[in-house]
Amino acid sequence: MRVRPAVPEDAAAICRIYNQGIEDRIATFETTPRRVVDVRHWFDQSHPIVVVEDTGGTVIAFASTSTYRPRDCYRGIAEFSVYVSRESRGRGAGRVAMNALIDASREAGLSKLVSRVCVENTASRRLCEAVGFREVGTYVKHAQLDGAWRDVVIVERLLRDV
Repeated sequence: MRVRPAVPEDAAAICRIYNQGIEDRIATFETTPRRVVDVRHWFDQSHPIVVVEDTGGTVIAFASTSTYRPRDCYRGIAEFSVYVSRESRGRGAGRVAMNALIDASREAGLSKLVSRVCVENTASRRLCEAVGFREVGTYVKHAQLDGAWRDVVIVERLLRDV
């Protein structure tokens, strides 16, 4: 596996992987598949995105950051996501992506990464713990997916002393 910063030309591969996550109904509350043009908007020069390629150069995973909250007091904090293609899960691509995203986020001047993980998504929870995130609480009945209220675990990792 090889990890590198994502470029806008990776949008189709990222979109394919993210849409698998939408279909699987365990990693996001989104229900509408994303289009490549939607993913291209993620490339704002402020929020790191990384991709993991297999030995053949196919993108098999990505990790991205986005704005946590627009208020100035939250500058330096970003929300993160990580997704691995179905056919590549369980081989360490998520860990490779997250470690690279953590490094890229530090280099970008971010001080903290946060996210919300569906309680039943044990693979993502284990990954977060393995790369140094801590679970700080649970939002009960945080959002609905397919008509059912779902809980999420809040995770965070400090990237530097603030």
